[in-house]
Amino acid sequence: MEISVLDIKGKETGRKVKLSDAVFGIEPNDHAIYLDVKQYLANQRQGTHKAKERNEISGSTKKLKKQKGTGGARAGSMKSGTRIGGGRIFGPRPRDYRFKLNKKLKDLARRSALTYKAKDKGLSVLENFNLKAPKTKDFLKILSSLKLDGKKTLFVLADVDRNITLSSRNIERAKVVTAEQITTYDVLHADNILLLEGSVQKIENLLN
Repeated sequence: MEISVLDIKGKETGRKVKLSDAVFGIEPNDHAIYLDVKQYLANQRQGTHKAKERNEISGSTKKLKKQKGTGGARAGSMKSGTRIGGGRIFGPRPRDYRFKLNKKLKDLARRSALTYKAKDKGLSVLENFNLKAPKTKDFLKILSSLKLDGKKTLFVLADVDRNITLSSRNIERAKVVTAEQITTYDVLHADNILLLEGSVQKIENLLN
């Protein structure tokens, strides 16, 4: 698959980049995508949820009423989960939601997600550029030239670029990552993916 290289003004440069079919043109595996996204979301969870059970409630342990003769159900403690102000029955406890996946499966998921984006024409290649200083205004101007204002956009750099990263930090729907940091979730979550020219080869080397 060949794709035209755009400049930061959104115009074609006349050059084309050939995308590897082994990364951008495979038979997508939906189950691998599901597992990788599930793991990503699970790993984001803090797992600090906690409810007090009856042994953690402060209060008297005095029996509320006599056992028999009242015509009602037995009641032994105000801490019972069946009473207002009592402990939670089988409440949530702190836990770690993280789980592991094989590297080959995660690579397959990323290749599948990139293939879907390439087929849906949600993927573009942008010529390498540099910002002289970290300015959000300059980054917004590039987004505007590419007609991506207000759209969820993923910029993929070949290497860490401090100025580009800082310039995009305050833009809600734009995210900048390097080729090594790209995830299946980020690819699927974005409406448009902009691969800087130098990042294409790095992604193919990582996932091929």
